[in-house]
Amino acid sequence: MIDSQGYRANVGIVLYNDAGQLLWCKRCGQDAWQFPQGGISENESPEDALYRELKEETGLSRHDVEVVASSKKGLKYRLPPHLVRRRCFPKCIGQKQRWFLLRMVSDESRIDLQNSDIPEFDGWAWVDYWQPINDVVFFKRKVYQRALTEFAPIMNPAVA
Repeated sequence: MIDSQGYRANVGIVLYNDAGQLLWCKRCGQDAWQFPQGGISENESPEDALYRELKEETGLSRHDVEVVASSKKGLKYRLPPHLVRRRCFPKCIGQKQRWFLLRMVSDESRIDLQNSDIPEFDGWAWVDYWQPINDVVFFKRKVYQRALTEFAPIMNPAVA
């Protein structure tokens, strides 16, 4: 779903383990890392999209995680001009994401990146909390910083 301003409705997923590390995923065939994320389909709630995307991209189900928090509002980022598909209608200029903070409650062996017909990722790692801000593609950095800053007090009140 693309809104009247050109932003695609989307969910972002920050999943952490008992050590407070975040699941960081490598896009297939690229040296590009990001959090799991994906579009919200028409007539789908953000929560339903969260569990669908989680399953498609990581193989994890709602029984493998606990929803700890969600962002208070949608966080937006714009695509660089060279990534905007000019011939598509409606034109998508970026993403408006509802972010979710999840705690892993099952064993990491449950992570399966080959759980869909066209996998998004071909590698993953647990990383320190603030590392993704430095490692994500430049046009997503501010939205990652806003999401992680919002969730920081929940993860560790000392970092807020």
